[in-house]
Amino acid sequence: MTIENQTTGMDSLVSFHQNELETDSHNDIVSIEVEKLAERQRQITAKVKISHPIEIVWQILTDYEALPQFVPNLAKSCLLEHPNGGIRLEQVGSQQLLKFKFCARVVLDLEEIFPRLISFKMVEGDFKGFSGQWCLEPYSLNFEQGPGTILSYTIQVWPKLTMPISIIEKRLSKDLQANLLAIRQRASELGNI
Repeated sequence: MTIENQTTGMDSLVSFHQNELETDSHNDIVSIEVEKLAERQRQITAKVKISHPIEIVWQILTDYEALPQFVPNLAKSCLLEHPNGGIRLEQVGSQQLLKFKFCARVVLDLEEIFPRLISFKMVEGDFKGFSGQWCLEPYSLNFEQGPGTILSYTIQVWPKLTMPISIIEKRLSKDLQANLLAIRQRASELGNI
């Protein structure tokens, strides 16, 4: 099993220490951890501090159909009818890779445990396997600002043989960073209304 840790800001790479997220006050820091689960399977975890309460972050994450409005490279996110009455979501990611347009589609079944956890598992899509979770943890900013949120996003991905794992791993790591920063930005916008 291989684990790579890195912390990325908007434009920089910095070495990652396990407790850096809790102690670092630099707001552009997103920690990324990549774990090799098997030859073609990866687990990627991204974490960021958001200086807004869990309820605001939860509202952003669960407004599923609004996500493409601010999440980079998310072309589509729409709720589908679930055969058992749960939450089913279709998402399509789209981006340019080496002058080629790459699109990936997943249909996910979600489970919400308010206000701490949203887990998901692919039931149909362009990967052999795709699952993960959003975790929301409170943290104290200071007396004047109130509570903040540590948001972590973990995915387990198993691409089909036609997708090179190294490219998928690098692309997803960058995308998770951008996605968490976009969610933090959205929280700032909603928190200032």
